Amino acid sequence: MHISVQLKTGEKILIRTGTKEDLESVFSLVKILAEFEKASEAVNTSPEIYRHDFGEGWFEILIAESEEAGVIGMALFYQSYSTWKGKMIYLDDLVIEPQYRSKGIGSILLDALIEEARLRKASILKWQVLDWNEDAIRFYKRKEAIIEDEWLNCKLFLQ
Repeated sequence: MHISVQLKTGEKILIRTGTKEDLESVFSLVKILAEFEKASEAVNTSPEIYRHDFGEGWFEILIAESEEAGVIGMALFYQSYSTWKGKMIYLDDLVIEPQYRSKGIGSILLDALIEEARLRKASILKWQVLDWNEDAIRFYKRKEAIIEDEWLNCKLFLQ
């Protein structure tokens, strides 16, 4: 996937499929997100783990890249399955460098992932948002996302 857009500032942004060469930048963006969520200590992965897992096909990435600044955003996702709806894409993280937020890049990146999900004939694009992240909730609602309140998240740490 390659989508080139020009921001109102004149800066050109490329949305493209991520490669293993992007994983250091992806990890840096994940650390920015963890800091924003006040959970830096919860990050147990590393670029090495990313390289291994990316190589095994555990996840894919769409990259937002500025001609001037390099990688400035990403959407990390993977394929999943819903017993009720069939093929599903799960968006694990959508992160934009703080200085590039509110310029439409997140919207372009999410739209690219929506298009990718449609091309794969997925029935659902699913993700989570923290209940206190009002900016993100407003952003997702503008995309006509359904913000559920009846389903509770469950997880079991295995390591």
